[in-house]
Amino acid sequence: MTDSQTDGPAGRTPVELYEKVTAQGEKVRSLKAEKAPKADIEAAVKQLLQLKGDYKTVTGQDYKAGCPPSDAPAPQDNGPSPGEGEGEGEGEDVVDPWNVSTSSAKGVDYDKLIVRFGSSKIDQDLVDRIERVTGQRPHHFLRRGIFFSHRDMQQILDAYENKKSFYLYTGRGPSSEAMHVGHLIPFIFTKWLQDVFDVPLVIQMTDDEKYLWKDLSLEECHRYAMENAKDIIACGFDINKTFIFSDLDYMGISPGFYRNVVKIQKHVTFNQVKGIFGFTDSDCIGKISFPAIQAAPSFSTSFPHIFSNRKDVQCLIPCAIDQDPYFRMTRDVAPRIGYPKPALLHSTFFPALQGAQTKMSASDPNSSIFLTDTAKQIKNKINKHAFSGGKDTIEEHRKYGGNPDVDVSFMYLTFFLEDDERLEKIRQDYTSGALLTGELKKCLIETLQPMISAHKERRKLVTDETVLQFMTPRKLAFDY
Repeated sequence: MTDSQTDGPAGRTPVELYEKVTAQGEKVRSLKAEKAPKADIEAAVKQLLQLKGDYKTVTGQDYKAGCPPSDAPAPQDNGPSPGEGEGEGEGEDVVDPWNVSTSSAKGVDYDKLIVRFGSSKIDQDLVDRIERVTGQRPHHFLRRGIFFSHRDMQQILDAYENKKSFYLYTGRGPSSEAMHVGHLIPFIFTKWLQDVFDVPLVIQMTDDEKYLWKDLSLEECHRYAMENAKDIIACGFDINKTFIFSDLDYMGISPGFYRNVVKIQKHVTFNQVKGIFGFTDSDCIGKISFPAIQAAPSFSTSFPHIFSNRKDVQCLIPCAIDQDPYFRMTRDVAPRIGYPKPALLHSTFFPALQGAQTKMSASDPNSSIFLTDTAKQIKNKINKHAFSGGKDTIEEHRKYGGNPDVDVSFMYLTFFLEDDERLEKIRQDYTSGALLTGELKKCLIETLQPMISAHKERRKLVTDETVLQFMTPRKLAFDY
């Protein structure tokens, strides 16, 4: 921080004000330690009090050292403790990296979540700008609001228009051998982003995280990472533009990565991670230090083989909104260790077959459609378990129509049916009662069966040697 002058809270974010208060507090302590003239100390203290007042005006909270607002204006920014939820209260959604629950059959209220997290809505103007900048029709995930929230996407587009490159970073926590269709969402969209912007991509496999959180051996977690990598590669990523890495492997061979982990760890206190992630004194120290590992790929110096130690290449992270606490922390730390803040694109959650109020589970094979399912299993799961928004009888349904907003088959079609006109026709027909629940489920079955069959065929072509090639640190097809 070089500018410690205050010009009031207008136009400043909570994080900017927090950083100014912190820097001014350090200045006061330094002046006192140096036994500076009394007038200088008094002026600095006056400045500090003014900044603290500005901070309270903007955030509604008193400044507390070591407890930053994590880049969002609301006082709940640091995220919920697991089991408590942000903005706890009757009917409130619970969203954090390990818990997602809602009392609404329609799912999480994403407009409220944007306000709570302090992100920005992806509006039509931004979608239109992405189309102008890329010259490509926006992905249907953007057109339909599946990716609904962002941080600094306008800044990414500004840089791209000025011929300044960026890179993509996303990841996967490998907790089981089989991935389900919901796991594909960030990878489908990330591939589109990579194709239209032509930028490098790094994919983090957090096998270390799963060892710390799950009752799994290190060997199991690492094996799951390798198997999940095959499904990710089968999405069609270009080996010349993509680096996939296992934390358990890469941490030991990349000094740049580990140095960034340590830098982040030094600038985040135990109180902060407790506030952000809900850790308790009973959690192992591995959990407490893990957020720094998920944060480190946000900085280009973590990959010297790709970026030649350049520290100014900004990162764009497509992820589900529940991962945002990690990157609010990262964005708070970034300027203090000399790196650009990562930008983010947030997706909605993929519902379980039993409805948006329930959670998909790898231990419950009927909670979702898995990438290993046969055509018959897909048909049976959808017919037996997909929550319906239809009426109890055909007569009632024909008369009153169904509710597509709570119908899981329709929700799944919004993710995987690319034809906008057909999707809208299905919505109208289901709402009017012209389309029955069984017919809607048939539409979904006919959409998913060929999609998953094609994915399985591509996956068969991904060998262990292919995975090793993607995971070998190397220069990608970009000059830095």
